[in-house]
Amino acid sequence: MGISIWQLLIVLGIVVLLFGTKKLRNMGTDLGGAIRGFKKSMSDDDTTKDEQDASIESQSQAQVHEARAEKAEEKTRN
Repeated sequence: MGISIWQLLIVLGIVVLLFGTKKLRNMGTDLGGAIRGFKKSMSDDDTTKDEQDASIESQSQAQVHEARAEKAEEKTRN
């Protein structure tokens, strides 16, 4: 009870008649560009998140190093 191939062809023919092949081609190009842009922004967001995590980790390591250096200085003073 699904849609047959003839029904799909009739719908496709009506769509082509209404919009024309040039307009459909432009719509397909725009849709493809939108999908590529979305995928790129998602991957850029992941990359940015990884860079932020690495930055936070390096900052925390620097703070640990500074704290150890301060403790060593205090021990040498006493």
